[in-house]
Amino acid sequence: MTTYLQGLTCRECGARYPAEARSACEECFGPLEPTYDLEAIRAAVSRETIAAGPASMWRYQAFLPAERDPEVDLGDGFTPLRRARRLGAELGLPNLYVKDETRNPTHSFKDRVVSVAVTKARELGFETVACASTGNLAHAVAAHAAAAGMDAVTFVPTGLESGKLAATAVYGARLVEVDGTYDEVNRLCGEAADEYPWAFVNVNLRPYYAEGSKTIAYETAEQLGWRAPDHVVVPVASGALLVRVAKAFRDLRAVGLLDEEPSVRVSGAQGVGCSPVATAFAQGADDVRPVRTPTTIARSLAIGDPADGMYALREARESGGAVEAATDAEIVEAVGLLARTEGIFTETAGGVTVAVLGKLAARGVIRPDETVVAYVTGMGLKTLEAYGERFRPAATIRPRLEALAAFLGDGARKGAA
Repeated sequence: MTTYLQGLTCRECGARYPAEARSACEECFGPLEPTYDLEAIRAAVSRETIAAGPASMWRYQAFLPAERDPEVDLGDGFTPLRRARRLGAELGLPNLYVKDETRNPTHSFKDRVVSVAVTKARELGFETVACASTGNLAHAVAAHAAAAGMDAVTFVPTGLESGKLAATAVYGARLVEVDGTYDEVNRLCGEAADEYPWAFVNVNLRPYYAEGSKTIAYETAEQLGWRAPDHVVVPVASGALLVRVAKAFRDLRAVGLLDEEPSVRVSGAQGVGCSPVATAFAQGADDVRPVRTPTTIARSLAIGDPADGMYALREARESGGAVEAATDAEIVEAVGLLARTEGIFTETAGGVTVAVLGKLAARGVIRPDETVVAYVTGMGLKTLEAYGERFRPAATIRPRLEALAAFLGDGARKGAA
């Protein structure tokens, strides 16, 4: 299959550029994004050709800015869309689904964006890939670079969860901690991209990298029998995931893969300690004011100055959705709620999604008659420190039956009245 990429276009002024390693417009400094020949895609791609593709996100290669490279495709994407009946019963949402991104190769949705970015990096002739990360992206970059035989340099702020650090270093990546916030790490990487011949996946390759997020929506539509949901809830860090999810449903209609015009209400979720988009939404503001010192336990969402924050805010408003924030306590409780109702152990970012899902349902923003999809973007084993003593052994007993009986009480025995 070939790529239908036509080049890069400025999201603000419409200036056009070739498909090279750049992320900002020279005319107005607006963000660039790939553009495609949608008419050619419409003529060449069908539900049947997609179904015949690989059991990964690369079955949607026609909508991506690179040709699939088997060495970079680790089986990314094509994760389960699970009918969440028990969670839905708790929240009053009988048509609730959870997109379980914990099943990705490095256990977060970041595998999608990295698979695209590293593929494009190889295509453009880079030998080293790099990134600024709050943890999950570094993990994904390290794994995909190792599989592709490329060098990797990953930059993270100090204080990240130990599991995410180990999961990055184990692949042989050069893991660099920076004494600062994620936004300071990102600025450093922006400067380094001008000095080193590296493919920074979320800097100079950001237009391609962000496109991988679209595949989570493509899968959602396919798994729902080629129809769009009524409402989706998306965690917001940079805002790119929410923006690309909204765009992806529109693209499916544009090429004829959806029978009806999608009318998807898109809602965003953030942690209270780093919620610039939610704050702007609540205040009715048009600008997203940066948070200088994020304090949420959802560290993978702790981007105080989100690059796509304004666009995420716009998508939520124009679609009839909302952007809401959850406290640390609400996040932890939501992690437990998802686990005990659906058997999915999510990291704190997924707790943000579920907590906000519950808050929006309680307020009537999400209606019981809607088909709702909640995006759970990472695995809980990555953020164990965040849960403190919340999920601990119920007791420690001696290895004796009488000790067990004393703990359980007489009512637990067989035949007890």
